[in-house]
Amino acid sequence: MNTMGLLEKIRDYSSLKDLSPDEMEILAGELREMITSVVLKNGGHLASSLGTVELVLSLLRSFDPSRDKILFDVGHQAYAYKILTGRMDRFDTLRQWGGISGFPKRRESEYDHFDAGHSSTSLSAALGYAKARDIMGNKHHVVAVIGDASLLNGLAFEALNYTRESNTRVIYVLNDNTMSISPRVGGFATHLARLSSSSGYNWLKKAIKDSCASLPRGQALENVLGKLKDHIKTIVKPLNIFDEMDINYWGPFDGHNASELEYVFELAKRYDRPVLIHVVTVKGRGYEEAEKNPTAFHGVSPRSASTGPAPAGKTWSEAASDAVLEMAEKDDRIVCLTAAMKCGSKLDEFASRFPDRFFDVGISESHMVTMAAGMAAGGLRPVVFIYSTFLQRAMDQLVHDVCMQNLPVIFAVDRAGLVGEDGETHQGLFDIAWSRPVPNLCVTAPRDEGTLRELFETGLQSDSPMMIRFPRGRVPESVKTSGPLSGGTPGNCLSPEVVAAGEDWVLFGYGRTVDLMLRAREHARESAFLPLPTVVDLKCLKPLPVGELREMLTTHSFAIVAEDGYAEGGAGEAIAAFAESIRGEAPADVAVLGIPDIFVPQGKVCEQDEYCGLTPGNVVKIYAEHQKRAHRQAAPLEGAR
Repeated sequence: MNTMGLLEKIRDYSSLKDLSPDEMEILAGELREMITSVVLKNGGHLASSLGTVELVLSLLRSFDPSRDKILFDVGHQAYAYKILTGRMDRFDTLRQWGGISGFPKRRESEYDHFDAGHSSTSLSAALGYAKARDIMGNKHHVVAVIGDASLLNGLAFEALNYTRESNTRVIYVLNDNTMSISPRVGGFATHLARLSSSSGYNWLKKAIKDSCASLPRGQALENVLGKLKDHIKTIVKPLNIFDEMDINYWGPFDGHNASELEYVFELAKRYDRPVLIHVVTVKGRGYEEAEKNPTAFHGVSPRSASTGPAPAGKTWSEAASDAVLEMAEKDDRIVCLTAAMKCGSKLDEFASRFPDRFFDVGISESHMVTMAAGMAAGGLRPVVFIYSTFLQRAMDQLVHDVCMQNLPVIFAVDRAGLVGEDGETHQGLFDIAWSRPVPNLCVTAPRDEGTLRELFETGLQSDSPMMIRFPRGRVPESVKTSGPLSGGTPGNCLSPEVVAAGEDWVLFGYGRTVDLMLRAREHARESAFLPLPTVVDLKCLKPLPVGELREMLTTHSFAIVAEDGYAEGGAGEAIAAFAESIRGEAPADVAVLGIPDIFVPQGKVCEQDEYCGLTPGNVVKIYAEHQKRAHRQAAPLEGAR
């Protein structure tokens, strides 16, 4: 990372007020240079943070984050804030194992006042902070910075609706760049566009004030004309939903004009009621490629800076969208839904091929799931493409609106399991534990592209809901098997399969952990002292295939289940309970290897695997320790004989 002249001298926000406008412009350029160089190396959210540099500078010149509470919605626009609040020397560790997070995190800094990662939480949190301030008799300011796409979510609307009732001082900053990851959608997006293009009212108000101030008794005239404000609004200013909700709306303002923003913030600090300040910014500002294609540069992979060839093979997202597209060609009942993740879920081709059967609802996961339920009830076959971490925001709808009515909705759950550098807020570790108890829901996990297609085919022919979960990353090569277990049904893709035959111990995997178990088998082979285990791909995690499980548990002395999620509440726990229920006929003990009771920090997936013990060496170690215990227990019996 290059040494930055002015940035190196400033070091943090405390010296910003001493800068001239020209120095502020220089500093903004240096911040963008640092952000770009680190993100292209480490990966991260580039376009969002480039677009908010002047906004962050203005906030830090107007407010003191050691006292005032500045909250960032989602948080992927806060890199400049991190640099200027004591983390410049560590910024090159962004999103790395042991480094700083790509999102605001209270444990990381006293200046991060609320953890973020999912959208639309900032307004509610700000109201909570403001009421805490009022009740405790403090005087500091509370500011929430929220993007235009995040404002479209139901949670944000609930906060807006309650703002008047809260009867408190709070400042909302609406950062309007007309984007989420993809262009925003919906009627409210149109409303914001109309507001952001309306400068007539602000121009007229300023012209009246300037003219009156220059006349004798100008202030008195200005006061008289001020009473005509509502009439002026109806003539010049478009209908404003914020004013209608009794939240004073100011704007729009140029989000790259630091001086203008500071002036507005100073006024807002003196205001005794809730105010929403509408600022317009350019996503990717200062980096030409990101400005031209902000969607592509929203989330940047570390390989974007590499000159080497791209990794071979499809991603799981591509394989899933390709499979559904192919099936949709033959069945016009199939529709796809996504919540602002068209590009991330690789649905561009489906949207282009079937525009009337593709639905991007914006950041509205709960609405999307219930809408899919209505579609299924109406005779369609909806496929909901959603990241595991975002499915958490719609679990009530999955239970109440889909599964309780036993409607044929397929959930294509992307980014299941450990996801890497996005860290704690984006790990897909809860979906199995939360979904397994839900009646009517079939929970599955493919090991390769072939089984992925089979599961989609089965789900689209079923009259019940199905979850198909798959990880982030590239699809592995096809894994050949010996076919279904003897208790399974030939041709049934939900039946578990023996991937590799062995003896004495059996390794159960599903999805990504099938490969882990195969590598553990090779690790055992290399030891030369251990028998080779049987490796089984479960595929269906709910309902559990008890017949096939009984066969494996009664023909092996020990079983290990590797979870791609939390060990507590997962498939392994259910298998262990089943083994205990047939203890009289099943000699096998069951060990569960999964994510421990922690929030897993950011880093490479291989580092997270190592941290959680999801390694071939640990699998073999668990079996070796079991063997030692068995020998110790058998020794007294041998001596007695």
